[in-house]
Amino acid sequence: MSHSKGYSKIPAGYHTITRHDGIFQEKVHDAYKAKSKLPEPTVCPQCNAVYHQGRWQWLATPANAHQEVCPACHRIHDHFPAGFLTLEGAFFLAHRDEIMHLVHNEEKHQRAEHPLKRIMEVEEKADSTLITTTDIHLARGMGESIHHSYQGELEFHYNPEENLLRVNWSR
Repeated sequence: MSHSKGYSKIPAGYHTITRHDGIFQEKVHDAYKAKSKLPEPTVCPQCNAVYHQGRWQWLATPANAHQEVCPACHRIHDHFPAGFLTLEGAFFLAHRDEIMHLVHNEEKHQRAEHPLKRIMEVEEKADSTLITTTDIHLARGMGESIHHSYQGELEFHYNPEENLLRVNWSR
């Protein structure tokens, strides 16, 4: 995972991480996670995810469930992503549709098991695409999926103070 053109300058507050174990250890408390356990069952009035057995799941909405906005819907409402995935390079531009299909399949796969892992926005530019996510692990997973399929340069910049992950892929 070397630095490629355009990525040699790490944004202030971020540092490059080298992964050996396949995961990131979150070093700070996520402000969007509940401060205490929610009453069970709780349902998100926006997406209908259900908080059950200590986590958000896709379940049938129970009768008389408490209501609270889930962390993913809260992030979407606040326009405050946790993950940023930037895709660029001549290869990306030539294969944008198939790579974006892979990105959306990865999100669909992750979201089926984990309701808090969602794409927030896809911003298409002439020479790149920026995808924002509600979860750092989704951005990481999408970047790794693209890298596995198409190789190229893959970088991770994690800001532990803000629990933000920037993933850059180019080829």
